[in-house]
Amino acid sequence: MNNYKYIVIGGSAGSFQVITKILGTLPKNYKPAVILVLHRLKHVRNGFVEALSLKSKLPIIEPEDKSPIRSGNVYLAPANYHLQIELGNFFALSAEEPVNHSRPSIDLSFETAAYAFKDKMAGIILSGANRDGAKGLQEIYNNGGATIIQDPEECQVKTMTLAAIERVPKAQILSVDSILDFLLLQNK
Repeated sequence: MNNYKYIVIGGSAGSFQVITKILGTLPKNYKPAVILVLHRLKHVRNGFVEALSLKSKLPIIEPEDKSPIRSGNVYLAPANYHLQIELGNFFALSAEEPVNHSRPSIDLSFETAAYAFKDKMAGIILSGANRDGAKGLQEIYNNGGATIIQDPEECQVKTMTLAAIERVPKAQILSVDSILDFLLLQNK
């Protein structure tokens, strides 16, 4: 089995509890870089990183433009910015128009990650209320990365996961517990 060096997770409505469960499960010595692209209120700048940090044993960083991507960190897309991955393991931030009514756009992050990381990454779609992320997950699949979708039956809002299943029918559909098992296997 592949050990993925980059885990990129997209979520929206209903994903916060799953994210905090993931962060609470990952050990302090977790090797892959984890990149979170979560739809959040654009006017609320404070509190989100702190809330996630309470659960996480790993540092949670809102990257700045051109920040390097390092293993063992959790990166959170800043509110109201698109987070893109550049070749050479750097982030790029942009305030371009929203994609799928969202900034940050999960599709944009997933597509640029797929291009930069190829088969060294896993993309995970969680609960959400729009179709953002489905097209990007398809790009991850097309570039040889692992594609995982939270079981829609466990989602508070199924729209995002159902759109992803429609776009990437060969993706793994996993329960939250199985997603946690998958993530822990990447630390071997």
